[in-house]
Order: sequence, then structure tokens, then C-alpha cells
Amino acid sequence: MLPLAGGVAVVTGAASGIGAALAVALAGRGCHLALVDRDAAGLAAVAANCAGVTVSTHVVDLADRDAILALPDAVVAAHGKVTILVNNAGVALGGQFNQISLDDFAWVIDINLYGVVRTTHAFLPILRAQQAAQIVNVSSIFGIIAQVGQTAYCASKFAVRGFSEALRAELAATGIGVTVVHPGGVATAIARSARRGHGMQISPDEDAALTARMQRSLKMPPPQAATIILRAIERRQRRVLVGHDAKIMALIQWLFPVRYQAILARLSR
Repeated sequence: MLPLAGGVAVVTGAASGIGAALAVALAGRGCHLALVDRDAAGLAAVAANCAGVTVSTHVVDLADRDAILALPDAVVAAHGKVTILVNNAGVALGGQFNQISLDDFAWVIDINLYGVVRTTHAFLPILRAQQAAQIVNVSSIFGIIAQVGQTAYCASKFAVRGFSEALRAELAATGIGVTVVHPGGVATAIARSARRGHGMQISPDEDAALTARMQRSLKMPPPQAATIILRAIERRQRRVLVGHDAKIMALIQWLFPVRYQAILARLSR
């Protein structure tokens, strides 16, 4: 078990959604917080809801390499240590592969994958100084199953999963554990904030309908997801599936690794 009270958690993507809910849940367990996001107003609002612990906020774009390199010094100056690193920030992109540009693709990879890699690399020496620490990398159910229209997102989230599993093996002899999180449909703003591929030719009404359809599939409240993730952190679980939808899809993929896409398509109809 990883003690949470008195620890210090760095949470990226903390201004909304799962990150915000997880920050509040960690604060409720006595864990101090370094909240990271590019949304300064959102960070301030979340920090105001985290009573009883020391909270620092850091306005950082995870695509900014220099800002990430400077982040550990700022966090240690505020808190003295780090015991938990939660790589939660992520972005989404709509459009089939022939509808997105290479710049579109690179934007997703730069934040969803390299954001995780850079932040982990920056904080790893600080985590090594602790007797026990945990790295928590938020992938997606789309890091287990591949979805039409999500080539860039799936590539990034499959890569987060592979990176996390390899890193866990490398750190097995240390006090650092690695948890990889695969949420299903959690009711965050990721669908509303998703970009569209430059080659997608749809009207504003079609775009709104697509966003609404995506949003309807996101049902689990973020605080409920945060409770599941917090339990996994405390227990130092290697992998956690968040939501019944994620568990069902992961099971179908495991049982039918070649045919799962056709099976899931039939079930969705």
C-alpha cells in the first residue's frame, strides 16, 4: 500500500475532468498537490476546492519542452518532494487517417505521448529519492482497442501503455511502481474540445451533432472515475480499467484479438 497522507502528487491536466476530480480526492486523503495545466483559471478553481493541504499551481503547456524541464525545480521549491506523478493531460482529434494532416497527428503525439515521456523523465530522479513512489499514466480504453476515426489518438494511447509497461519492468527493483489507467467513457470535456482533422469537410451542424453523439457515450462522472483511480494508486495496481464499458471492451479484445472490432461494431448497432 502506498501512503497518501503527507505525500505530494503532481497531477497534469488538473484544471478539469479526471485530473480535477483526482486532485480533490487526493486532497481529501491528505496528499499535497502540484497541479499542472495550461488553463490558469481552471487550476485556480480546482485549487480552491482542495482544502487542508498545500497546493501549488503551475501553468504549463505539455508541448513546451523547456517548461517541463523547469517544472521539477518549481515543484520541489514548493513542496520539497514528489511521491506521486499522475500523467493525465491529453487531447483528442477526430477524422479518419486520410482526413488528418501530419501536423494534426504530430500535435496529438506531442501531448499525449511525449507529454507523458518528458514529464516522467523530468521527475524520475526526484521520485527515486523516495522509499516508495508511484507513476500513474492515464492511457485509454483506446490504448487496448483500436477505433475507426482515432488513428492518432489510438497510436498515442497504445504507446502510453507500452511505455508504461516497459518502464514498470525497468523500475521493478526500485521503490517506484507504475500504474497504467484505461478509462472508458468518462464525462469529461475531451469530446467538446477535440480538434477536427484539416481534411474533414463537415458543416457546423454536422460537427455539433458529432460532438453531441460522442459526448453521450461519456457517462461516468469524473469523481467516480477518480475514486477508482485513487484506490488503484493506493494499492499500487499495475493496470486499472475504469468503467464497465472499458472492462467489457477489454474482455472482448482479449477473447477475440483479431475479430474484436467487428464484434464491437455489431454490439454498438
